[in-house]
Formats: sequence, structure tokens, C-alpha cells
Amino acid sequence: MSNSNNFDSGALSNKLQSITKSVGDAIAACEGDTIALLALLRQLEFLHREIRDGVFQESLPENRQALYALLREIEMEGGWPYIERMRLQAFLAKMEQEEEGS
Repeated sequence: MSNSNNFDSGALSNKLQSITKSVGDAIAACEGDTIALLALLRQLEFLHREIRDGVFQESLPENRQALYALLREIEMEGGWPYIERMRLQAFLAKMEQEEEGS
């Protein structure tokens, strides 16, 4: 929800770009190392959960107008953020495809 009273959107944009660059650097450093990439994914999931269950829930609207504005923002800006886990069946299917290709 755009609330200019809480932050400068330019400053937030800069911080998000910095986070994106840091994650990209971590990905590059982990490339080819499945265990390291798994650790990175786990850390990102942990951070997502920490934000969602902590400060985000605490900041949820307390009245209908603010809730409506939040829901409109979610709908207009691409939906609810979600970190999907790879399903074990999809992982096994990928392994089978790689074995067949060898």
C-alpha cells in the first residue's frame, strides 16, 4: 500500500535494488553448488516468513476503507507475494528426465 508518510518511495526503490543486487551476487557465488543454492532459498523463505508474520501483519489495516485500499493495491500491482517450494514429485520427474537424457 502506498503510504508516503512511512517512507520515501525513492529510498525504498534504492533499497530494493540493493537487495536484488545482493541476491543476484549470492546466486552467482552459489552457481553450480546445489547445497549453497538450497541454503540461499531457505534463507529467502525465512526472510519472507519473518516479514509476513511480523511487521506486515502488524501493519494490516484496521478499517474497511484501508483494507479496500490494500486489496486494490495487491490486485493492481501483481497479486500476493508467494515463495513456492519445488514439489518432490516435480523434483523426481526432473531427475528422471535428466537420467533419460544421459
